[in-house]
Amino acid sequence: MEKITSFTIDHIKLQPGVYVSRKDPVGDQTITTFDLRMTSPNEEPVMNTAEMHTIEHLAATFLRNHTNYGSKTIYFGPMGCRTGFYLLLAGDYESGDIVPLMIEMFEFIRDFHDEVPGASPKDCGNYLDMNLGMANYLAKKYLDEVLYHIDESRLVYPK
Repeated sequence: MEKITSFTIDHIKLQPGVYVSRKDPVGDQTITTFDLRMTSPNEEPVMNTAEMHTIEHLAATFLRNHTNYGSKTIYFGPMGCRTGFYLLLAGDYESGDIVPLMIEMFEFIRDFHDEVPGASPKDCGNYLDMNLGMANYLAKKYLDEVLYHIDESRLVYPK
C-alpha cells in the first residue's frame, strides 16, 4: 500500500512552522491543506488533549467568523500526533499567504479569557476536556517562537 503524503515528510527534520501539506482539486476549485506545526515532532512533548481541544474550539470559531476567510474555511482540527493542527481552505494558497491570518488567529487565542465557545454539554461531546490557560500559553509560544519571525525554513517542508 502506498504511503500517504503526510507520512513522507521527514519528521526528524520538521520544525514548527506553517506548511502547505497538499492541494486537492475539487470541481473547479482547489482545497489547500495547511500543516500548522506547533511543536517539534519527536523532540518536544506533544500537546495535551485539553489545550488542543480548546485551541480547536477557539480557532474554528475565529476562522468561521472571519470577514475574509469565513466562507473559505473548510476545516480546522488537531493532528492525531498532537504536534499541531490542519487547516483546510478553499483556494490555491502558499504558506506565506496565510501567515497574517495565523498571527491574527493565534493572537486571538493568546488573548482570549472568556467562556470557550461551544464548551457546554449541549454543544460538545467532551466539553470538560478544556484548558484555556494552556491554550493561551501555547498560542503565545507559537507566536513568539515561530509566527512573528517566520522565514522560508518554516514555510516549506524540509528535504
